[in-house]
Amino acid sequence: MSVRVAVLSGGRSSEHEVSIESARSVRGALEAEGLDVLSVLITKDGTWLLDDEPVALVPGGIGSGQIRGERGRVEDFDVVFPVLHGPYGEDGVIQGLCEAAGAPFVGAGVSASAIAMDKVLFKMLLRDAGIPSADFVAVTAPAYRADPDAIAAAADRLSYPVFCKPARLGSSVGISRVAAPEELHTAIELALVHDSKVLIEEGVVGRELEVGILGNDDDLIVSPPGEIHYDADWYDYETKYTPGLARVEIPASVEPEVEADLKALAGRAYVALECAGMGRVDFFLREDGSALMSELNTIPGFTQTSAYPSLMAAAGVEYGALVRRLVHLAQARAAQVNALKC
Repeated sequence: MSVRVAVLSGGRSSEHEVSIESARSVRGALEAEGLDVLSVLITKDGTWLLDDEPVALVPGGIGSGQIRGERGRVEDFDVVFPVLHGPYGEDGVIQGLCEAAGAPFVGAGVSASAIAMDKVLFKMLLRDAGIPSADFVAVTAPAYRADPDAIAAAADRLSYPVFCKPARLGSSVGISRVAAPEELHTAIELALVHDSKVLIEEGVVGRELEVGILGNDDDLIVSPPGEIHYDADWYDYETKYTPGLARVEIPASVEPEVEADLKALAGRAYVALECAGMGRVDFFLREDGSALMSELNTIPGFTQTSAYPSLMAAAGVEYGALVRRLVHLAQARAAQVNALKC
């Protein structure tokens, strides 16, 4: 019996278009692997559409789910594949909806998704786990409005340049490179347009590398590292998504001991966060060979040329096998969760 997968794309975040591109590739691969696909688009205002009919995800019994339309359409499915980036998709919201409905879903659960999405909470987890990352200052909108000079003073302990980022957004949206203290307030104001919490992070001079992970618990396939190359001051939105401005070299040219260290750190963070399914872990590699972890993306970009599928291909898992494996991992995790007594 064929597995039926509800692929979610779009979403309410500023990464709406990126999600649609990723989902197009995922749908094609799932269908090529013989799986039945329901394609659900979430519009920018949050409406769910299946073939232009407004729909909702509802419980279909433990271990499955249903999509129901306002004109009476009912579609059963086995697994949700959320190909959603940013808020309301990658941050635990959709994951919580699926868990409440009893529907298996691809990727990390609620807490892992939420923490990985929140750059401040993630860096706190890394600190507690003894995993090195760049120094930072966390800023909330109320604290900044109450005393902006105090926030600037706290940031003075960092070495400029620094990067000012919305804490819970991706794809470099709302991020500024701040070369000097007098530029900081403008950067914070821009970040606060996108989020009520901001991360001010010390700039790191070094190479940018990524590692892909596939699996549940500690049964993991960890890819060789890839290195991001680009001709720009930093890896901003335009550089990421304009063809030809950036490329990923896989495998990266690093010493064997550096590769082993990156893979070990990536696995440690993945397990500490209790991730599932997939993840892409980003690093800075300094000139002395030491690594600083930057982010862990629980729903990385998923076009045929995106870094994560390319990293996993270098680990021996081609695109079609990758999406099928993710569906199986989702079902396995759901069976494990459903066996627990609440």
